[in-house]
Amino acid sequence: MIEFEKIAVIGGGSWATAIVKMLSENKETIGWYMRSVYAIEHIKRNKHNPNYLSSAELHPEQLDLTDNINEVVKNYDVLIFAVPSAFLNAELEKLTLPLDNKIIFSAIKGIVPETGLIVGEHFHKHYNVSYENIGVIAGPCHAEEVAMERLSYLTVACQDQKKAKELSKYIKSRYIKTKVSDDIFGTEYSAMLKNIYAIAAGIAHGLGYGDNFQSVLMSNAIREMKRYIKKVHRMKRNINNSAYLGDLLVTGYSVFSRNRMFGNMIGKGYTVKSAMLEMNMVAEGYYATKSAYKINQENGAKTPIINAVYSILYGKKEAKEVFEKLTSLLD
Repeated sequence: MIEFEKIAVIGGGSWATAIVKMLSENKETIGWYMRSVYAIEHIKRNKHNPNYLSSAELHPEQLDLTDNINEVVKNYDVLIFAVPSAFLNAELEKLTLPLDNKIIFSAIKGIVPETGLIVGEHFHKHYNVSYENIGVIAGPCHAEEVAMERLSYLTVACQDQKKAKELSKYIKSRYIKTKVSDDIFGTEYSAMLKNIYAIAAGIAHGLGYGDNFQSVLMSNAIREMKRYIKKVHRMKRNINNSAYLGDLLVTGYSVFSRNRMFGNMIGKGYTVKSAMLEMNMVAEGYYATKSAYKINQENGAKTPIINAVYSILYGKKEAKEVFEKLTSLLD
């Protein structure tokens, strides 16, 4: 029988660090795989991640740290993946052990570029993980505020509600509130789409558009998100719930939003390459834009914002001209 007592986090970035911090409030031992041996040794000595959320105090005595992904897969039953979607496939290629007997939760906000699938679909189709054993950890929540222990809300989604409730029990605390959902597809797609809309918000800011336009942009974005998700997975859902609208708003407006920052630089005239180099972080929305656009070519939802961002990032169109046209398509 799979036990939720054996939970491990896979990834070494901000979200992985934040999830480890959440789990440490309720668990004595947490498995943690990260690639960097240097980071592992630094955490053991100094009690914080040297590369991400360095202000978050960690407790090495609770952590079973390893740089061997197969070791953590062998020893733990519940695996929380929190690596950028662009690098997920490379990490999974290191596996020599099966995943079909594991419970997989994704805290990844994007699409796997090599397959064009959201993470849950990727694990189901390529690693034979049952949808009953696949879950999603969704926002609205920034890892930076978890590190500061500011009140945050998370949605844990799984078709098996017992598993969603069980994981929620281990990540909730005095500063983390949780709710559960059975919408694994909608929460994953919305987590991917909101990064694209945050890039759009950043581009608008970089071009000099003000708060009035930003409010119209976000209002149109949530309706566009609803149309998109309805095409890819039809079920009864309230798009105004926090996992959808709330996550969109925090990513579109927050100073911690990497995607908004990336978009802002594009709006100011940076090239994609120069913006990424200066940020030294992954903007998930860049990769998501191409995949989301491609998926929608088959589904045909009305997506003027996604189309605009795609034409700027991949069509090499001038941001100013694209947004001038976009303004006439919004209401």
